[in-house]
Amino acid sequence: MSKVVLVTGASSGIGKAIATFLSENGCTVYGTSRNPKNKQDFSFNLIGLDVLKPETIQTAIDFILDKENRLDVLINNAGVGITGPIEDTPTKKMRNAFNTNFFGAIDVMKTVLPQMRKQKAGLIINVTSIAGYMGLPFRGIYSSSKGALELATEAIRMEVKSFGVSVVNVAPGDFATNIAAGRYHTPVFENSAYKENYQTNLDLMDAHVDGGMNPIKMAEKVYKIMNTNNPKTHYKVGGFLEKFSIVLKRILPDKWYEKLLMNHYKL
Repeated sequence: MSKVVLVTGASSGIGKAIATFLSENGCTVYGTSRNPKNKQDFSFNLIGLDVLKPETIQTAIDFILDKENRLDVLINNAGVGITGPIEDTPTKKMRNAFNTNFFGAIDVMKTVLPQMRKQKAGLIINVTSIAGYMGLPFRGIYSSSKGALELATEAIRMEVKSFGVSVVNVAPGDFATNIAAGRYHTPVFENSAYKENYQTNLDLMDAHVDGGMNPIKMAEKVYKIMNTNNPKTHYKVGGFLEKFSIVLKRILPDKWYEKLLMNHYKL
């Protein structure tokens, strides 16, 4: 039976790569966008959903269930980037990042779980970030929003296991997508105490994205997880150094690890 899959944030980047790959490999895929009418040339069904508007989440799930009578897999991918010194970043923008990256993902899970419990089967894959494993300078709010989703996934995974539902995290590193163009950049203020260091790191972040991996690697990993009988809690997809940085954080003293990060970010 063709698996029915919902991919949030599927109009571009990693989400579009995942939705396209799954549709080409026999899945019935519904991808979401805040403005689906403005998008064309997709190989999968593109429907409207804004994770900041719970009523659109319910409408999208109802639409899928009306068409398919089931929902096998949720790929919780919708998210936003945000950069800036914490002192300089508007709190309103921080809340928007958490509302999208964390609470938005939670709301989508809460909406699909009743159907998955009814089916006594289902898989939820939360797309987090390798940045969520550590507090990165000038990306602290993004790191913490993705880190919060990592921990919430660990909790809800145990809560729903008895219903036949599996919940996992997939943490990507830097991928060659348009995320840099779409993220909120706190301006480099002329009178900011962080002006020089922040500007240097903005340039470094954009270079990492431009030189990142092909998003198809994330799609292949998701497909493999979907075909695994007993998936793990955490998966990482990225370069060797990105994944090794998580290992180092576990084994090095905090001050040593902090010094490595500060050297890397030229602080």
